[in-house]
Amino acid sequence: MRILVTGTAGFIGFHLARRLIADGHVVAGVDGMTPYYDVALKRARHALLARSDAFRAHEFMLEDMGALERAAADAAPEMIVHLAAQAGVRYSIENPRAYVDANLTGTFNVMEMARRLGVKHFLIASTSSVYGANTLMPFTETQRADHPLTLYAATKKATEEMTHSYAHLWKIPTTAFRFFTVYGPWGRPDMALFKFVRATLAGEEIEIYGHGRMQRDFTYIDDLVEGVVRLMGKAPVEGAPVGAMDSLSPAAPWRAVNIAGGQPLGLLPFVDAVEKALGVPVRRKFVDMQKGDVPATFAAADLLEALTGYRPATPVEEGVAHFVRWYRRYHGV
Repeated sequence: MRILVTGTAGFIGFHLARRLIADGHVVAGVDGMTPYYDVALKRARHALLARSDAFRAHEFMLEDMGALERAAADAAPEMIVHLAAQAGVRYSIENPRAYVDANLTGTFNVMEMARRLGVKHFLIASTSSVYGANTLMPFTETQRADHPLTLYAATKKATEEMTHSYAHLWKIPTTAFRFFTVYGPWGRPDMALFKFVRATLAGEEIEIYGHGRMQRDFTYIDDLVEGVVRLMGKAPVEGAPVGAMDSLSPAAPWRAVNIAGGQPLGLLPFVDAVEKALGVPVRRKFVDMQKGDVPATFAAADLLEALTGYRPATPVEEGVAHFVRWYRRYHGV
């Protein structure tokens, strides 16, 4: 198939595009190369994808509708996977406008392309952060998600609602997948694993938020990509739910799906896995939770498994070891 993927120089978009190319698809990748973190890392990802004749890169911001129209006309995609976004819970407190521009305006433009092209399936990345102040766990897709704790979470929830309206109005089969603490090789430098490894190898201490009492449903990148690829072939059909746990809308071919293993892990065991993989003692500094953080995330993975027969299961020790090996190679450590 011909597939348009936004955010292909990003962590998740890069891995998904590489998998789609390996599976025989033709991928048009769009990325704005924003300086939120090291652009050299983003360019290195795109350079790897560009080794394939089945990949074509386009560099522009999704707020530029004219550039998007030209890229879409060139790609003629049958499916769109929209991963590009301004990410980061904490950065949304420092620079909220970036989230409104990228996540709301950018997403609207991609939705318009999906409508005009009449794509077979429109998939969009959401986040576990949409569950916000919910305390009932595990988080299920049928729970209300009306109390976001950061503007990042609010913009991602808004994109879910925006795509639902288009799915209803224009009958665009749409899946919003909610990611849970994704990690692995080629990861973002602003994420905990990258920071822990960098600081430890430099002989610096790491900050452990929430005094080590926080829990996360860590998801290894290959598991996430497997879930996304399987969902790509499971476009929602209006009025055909798979069971009581299904989030399929009663008014549109639209559903939300958690992608995670449903096995939350404490932050301290995660740090232990980093220490083991590095073979270097981790110096720990315990600090308070930061604004916008939640004490725990815990996904119900039943809907993903019912739809695809798949549930992420890579052990954290294995996934962290893969990341450490990549980090050492990439940075020559």
